[in-house]
This record gives sequence, C-alpha cells and structure tokens, in this order.
Amino acid sequence: MSFKVEDLGKSMVKLTIEVAAEEFEKAMETAYKKNKNKLSVQGFRKGKAPRSIIEKMYGPGVFYEDAANELIPDAYEKAATESGLDIVSRPEIDLVQAEKGKEFIFTAEVAVKPEVTLGEYKGVEIDKTEVTVSDDEIDAELNRVREQNARIFSVDDRPVADGDEVVIDFEGFVDGAPFAGGKGEEYKLVIGSHSFIDTFEEQLIGKNVGDEVDVNVTFPTDYHAEELAGKPALFKVKIKVITAKELPELDDEFAVDVSEFDTLAEYKEDIKKNLLEKKEKEAKYAKEDAVVDKIIEAATMEIPDAMVATQTRQMADEYAQRLQMQGLSLEQYFKFTGMNANSFMENLKPQALKRIQCRLVLEAVAKAENIEVSEEELDKEFDTMAQNYRMEKEKLVELVGDKEKEQIKMDIAVQKAVDFVRDAAKEK
Repeated sequence: MSFKVEDLGKSMVKLTIEVAAEEFEKAMETAYKKNKNKLSVQGFRKGKAPRSIIEKMYGPGVFYEDAANELIPDAYEKAATESGLDIVSRPEIDLVQAEKGKEFIFTAEVAVKPEVTLGEYKGVEIDKTEVTVSDDEIDAELNRVREQNARIFSVDDRPVADGDEVVIDFEGFVDGAPFAGGKGEEYKLVIGSHSFIDTFEEQLIGKNVGDEVDVNVTFPTDYHAEELAGKPALFKVKIKVITAKELPELDDEFAVDVSEFDTLAEYKEDIKKNLLEKKEKEAKYAKEDAVVDKIIEAATMEIPDAMVATQTRQMADEYAQRLQMQGLSLEQYFKFTGMNANSFMENLKPQALKRIQCRLVLEAVAKAENIEVSEEELDKEFDTMAQNYRMEKEKLVELVGDKEKEQIKMDIAVQKAVDFVRDAAKEK
C-alpha cells in the first residue's frame, strides 16, 4: 500500500491510496467465496460455479464492489495513521481504479485540524455578575418542597377546580372525523398546567366525575402538525377521577419532616446557602462561556465544512442516545416536535461549530501557555473515570491505549486552559 497527500486548501486534504494488484486479487477471491452461494449459473449447483465462469457470465466487475469494501477501511486507516495528519472528519471516498490485474486506487478527502491564530486571550474584559438570593427564590424553593410533600386525595363531593388533577378519556375530531394522536385513555391532566391547547382545561372546571363533556378548541396556527394548524376541533371527554392536594403548613414541624433542621428559620438559611452555591457555580460557568466567546471573537481560524458535518453527526448520535435512555426514539422525537432529520441536523450545526471553535482556541491557549498535565493529574482523572464507569481503576488503565491516553491528557489541559483564561479575565 502506498499513498500521496494533496493539499486542497481550507484545511482539506486528499489522500490518493494505491493497493497492490495482488491484494486486490485476494479481496476479489474473498468476495467470490462470500457471494458464490447467492449466484445462479446454469449447469452448476449454487456455490459450485468457478469464479471465472461467474465473471464471464455476470461481467468482470461482479465482485469489484465487495472487494473494494474489503480493502478500503484498512487501507484508509493505515494511510491516515502513516500520514501523520490530524484528521477531524469522516473521509469522502471516491473510487479511481478497480480493474483485474491492476492496482486498486481510491481517494479519501478529509478535513484536518485547522491552524488557530490567537488574538487577545489574557485579561479579557467581561461584565461582572452579582450573585444574590432573594426572599422570593427561597419561597419558591419552599413551595416546591411543599408540593412534593402534599397530601393527595380523591374528590367525589365537588366538581373540578383549578389546580386539581383529573384522569380522563378523550377523543378529538376535526371536521367530524377523528385525527391521528387525538385519542387518549386514563390520561392524567393538571388543570391550569396549560399542557393542552387553547381553553381545553378551563372547560373541564365545574364538571363532575362521570360527566361526559364536549370541549371545543382551536389548534394554534403554528401547530407542528400542519393538517391541524388553525383548525377548530371537538374533543369528547369523560372525567373519570378528580384528585386534589393539600399542602403542609410552613412551620417548624414541616422543617423537621423534610430536613435535618429543627426550625423553619434554620431550614430557610440552608436553602439560601444551597441556592447561593448553585448560582455561584452557574455564574462561574457563565463567566467561562463569556471569556471563551471573546477569545473566539479575537481568534482567526477557518473551520472546514466537513469538520462541522462530522461534529454535527456526533452530537446527533449523542442526542439520540440520551433520548433512548428516556425511552424515546429519534422518530418519536421528530413526531412530537414536528421536525425531520434534515431540520434536526440543521439546528445542531451552530452548536457543533461553537463546540469546535471552543475546543480549538482552548487547545491553542494550552499550547501558548505551555500548559502541561502531570502524571498525578492523569492518575486522578483515571480515579474519576473508574468511579463513573464502575470499573476497577487498574482494569480501566489497561484498556486505555496510548492514543486515548493522549486524548485524556489533552482534555485535562483544555480544562486547565479554561481555568487560566477565566482567572485572568477582568470584570467591569
């Protein structure tokens, strides 16, 4: 295998990779053995026809595609490694030559990590953020805890009121016909939550358990299902259960029940302390984001489209995995949001570009400031990783290769660069 590298400009290069004719012949033979049982040749039982007969009958290129698929991954990986290029995108493969008895040739266009010219990055000026906790915020947290500890009970001696939770069966109709997604059974709905369209919830107020109610609403003009947008609809609703909740009194007894404190005053002070810590952490992250944004603004770099596309696909895969952990598929997500694969990817592109820019400038800062990672820092990171993955540290270290170890060290260096530029920033 041999290759040559051509600079295409704008951080794009083309690898032209040649594989020896002998290797192409071996791949052809592998392809023949893989496919011979699938091809029918008159006069031969399936799987018994010689390769030469099959090639004569189906054409000399009958096995080219499978042979190419056999050769390309390993040949590309080897060329990419030997080239020493810092490749940051998936390869765009183009077949140049696939012919019996000749070298197999293909090209791979890839993006390489772009050069970054830093502007101002030390002492960047940003707006100062004051961190305080108001009485209203403390009260909101107290009410949240009260809601969690509310007593829930069934109601059968009065009609639905604002704030109640009802269990309903419903079916929706537009122009007299039922529509997809418009039917539900044993559905729990909090009155006043505005989770249903228009005045749906308000029209259930004053109704009793067992009542069958006609609810008239109009879909919003920007509703995600175009066939329903702006149209009036009738929902036939049956109220099956009404439940209400009783909030506990805000007193010392409440504090004892929900916390480790003996008085409400002590509990409120602890809430204030925790809220302050949370807001200080958020302010720290906001400061880091503001500083890095300024550094990106001052830097010069040319991000190739292929790099953004690769990052976007990676973020889409991460998002799909998070949805899967919640029991949702991407297809279901698209249905709920009215998006499709193209619009989803387009929405991710700006975030992908920002992620790339952040990483590149922080790597450049780490290099400019000669930020190094000690073995102790790397060891500490392995401790954290082992805990997160619930693995023995020694086993984890064994599984991590040299390339992955260098990537982990760079991740640590990037975080140290974040700390450096944040601490050097000036607040005004």
